[in-house]
Amino acid sequence: MRIYLLALLAGIAAPAMAQTAPAAVSTTETSAVSQSDVFAIHGQFTLTAQGTPGFTSPYAGPNSLTPHQIKETTDATLYVGVRPWQGGEVWINPEMDQGFGLSNTLGVAGFPSAEAYKVGKSNPYFRLQRLFFRQTINLGGARDDATATLNQFAARRTADRVVLTLGKFGVGDVFDTNRYAHDPRADFLNWTLVDAGSFDYAADAWGYSTGAAVEWYRGPWTVRAGLFNLSKIPNGETLERDFSQFQLDGEIEHRHTIGDRDGAVRVTVFRNHGRFGRFDDALALAARTGTAPDTALVRDWRTRIGASLNLEQAVTASIGVFARAGIADGQIEPYDFTDVDRTASAGVSIKGASWGRGGDTVGIAAVVNGISAVHQRYLDAGGVGVLVGDGKLPHPGAEAIGEVYYAWVPIEPVSITADYQLIGNPGYNRDRGPISAFAIRLHGQF
Repeated sequence: MRIYLLALLAGIAAPAMAQTAPAAVSTTETSAVSQSDVFAIHGQFTLTAQGTPGFTSPYAGPNSLTPHQIKETTDATLYVGVRPWQGGEVWINPEMDQGFGLSNTLGVAGFPSAEAYKVGKSNPYFRLQRLFFRQTINLGGARDDATATLNQFAARRTADRVVLTLGKFGVGDVFDTNRYAHDPRADFLNWTLVDAGSFDYAADAWGYSTGAAVEWYRGPWTVRAGLFNLSKIPNGETLERDFSQFQLDGEIEHRHTIGDRDGAVRVTVFRNHGRFGRFDDALALAARTGTAPDTALVRDWRTRIGASLNLEQAVTASIGVFARAGIADGQIEPYDFTDVDRTASAGVSIKGASWGRGGDTVGIAAVVNGISAVHQRYLDAGGVGVLVGDGKLPHPGAEAIGEVYYAWVPIEPVSITADYQLIGNPGYNRDRGPISAFAIRLHGQF
């Protein structure tokens, strides 16, 4: 297996091309060139090893993170595209995955590796993660050309345009994007730094959904809307097919310049409709039966809503800052992402030009995640959530997480990243931790 992975990475590293973030639906530049105007192929490979030493753990439950462990995840993805007509694109992304997150991706709401899916396997397996159609309709205005990259053909575009995306893709491919903190293969690893932790976006256990999104670009403004299938059960492997359980997303973005430096502000809202459980109903049933509360036993047709704010701003040619804040309905269980009812994060990304390493990047960020009082009582009574549940929660507290990474680019298509995270109150539990999580990430793409 290791020989196969090294051979694959060597094949990816062979062309001397500019390293870019492997965002799925992106306008990030790369010098990878399509073989023709109607066909394109790209690829990426990422191996992440992460471990934790010992930490305070007086007790543990079914969803607790355990000390003294090292886990690895590996994924390799092809991005194959066809352009059937002007403005139209079809992309397919088959992917090979293998490995496990720490404690099978459990124990921390702000989980320390977004390269770890909720489904772990020892042997490599293949998934079709994306299959979607995109149509761009130019409406005039200044030139705003697209450069060829992953899931994007080089194309002439105008600043005013409409973009329609249909099929299977990630909600995060379109919504809540941020150039400094949104790609766990290139920048931060923590789940609640690459996305707003309270954004309970529709997804299967691998992070993808089926649906449609439309974007209207008008000068410095963009308005986005989307409709997506939720999974059949919370945190499930199978998506609905008929939108019987669904998510509606909306986003407004404004792009600006401050001192000739680009920035953007985004406000994102979501509305989930499906069979969800209320924490107080689960607690009431548990009190009558003398058992641990379980939201699965009290699910009914309900709506859960949330909103988040997303900021990015270039400060100099090599320094950028970002921040997010979000809130969601804390009376109802989170469905497809993670156990966060409110969140706030901020950080900085620094390119290495000042020390002669222009391709390298340093990232420093912090995030604080919280849950509602009834959500805390649910966990204290022995309930479990999407990722957390220590069996009890006598001393609840906010999760406080700091992350720092250094991404070294020895040759342009390859990056090697050292990452460290300090996690306070994992699973909102002041009795456990703090946890140190160390990671090494190897990434290449063409």
